[in-house]
Amino acid sequence: MQVQFEDFCPESFSFHEHPVLVIENFWTVEERNYFRQAMGQATWTQLREMPRLRETFPNCGNWIKAEMAQAEAQIFLDRLALRCIMAYMESFPNIVRRHLSFSYYSYAAGDCLLTHDDTAQANGTAALAQEAGAPLRRLALVTYLHNEWQPDWGGELIIYHSIRGQHAQPHLMITHCIAPQPGSLVIFTVPRFHRVSRVDPTSGNNKRLSIAGWFMTEQER
Repeated sequence: MQVQFEDFCPESFSFHEHPVLVIENFWTVEERNYFRQAMGQATWTQLREMPRLRETFPNCGNWIKAEMAQAEAQIFLDRLALRCIMAYMESFPNIVRRHLSFSYYSYAAGDCLLTHDDTAQANGTAALAQEAGAPLRRLALVTYLHNEWQPDWGGELIIYHSIRGQHAQPHLMITHCIAPQPGSLVIFTVPRFHRVSRVDPTSGNNKRLSIAGWFMTEQER
């Protein structure tokens, strides 16, 4: 579902019915300016400095990541206090804890992210992570903070529908090609295969600036 923020009704929307949500103009210009200023004060880590991620996502350029300060994270979460998110998260049985993880990201020319479904945790496969009691990712989120983005600059979020066949690898069909429009918000259910298209050299010095992460639950065992 794709909708303008002013037309969106979080009380009636359901992720069970619409697993991919795109809200245009979710953030005001002032809000985006606030987060970009905060990004300017953040401590960044390059992909080449994160061995586990670099191994999982080879040949993806050298995008950078930074943690959000507590005050910024609280402002971010206050704006995301949408009924539809809460309803979906609480629809899972035997929840003992709820977790959040959101970070700043900056993609420059040449940066991308390979296809994955967000179930493989950083320490291994989703099955191993679940056995170890790690939180399970339920909703993935990305929102864009840059001021300008042209179609030729790439960086689209590509989302797939997965069809299980006779082989181990699923067959993937593109269902969404979402341009990183300034101020837009994308939320989708996990697991769901997706990738970030490579940012084109025509973007010059422009950066694809975003906040991305997950809403997670921990289940009773």
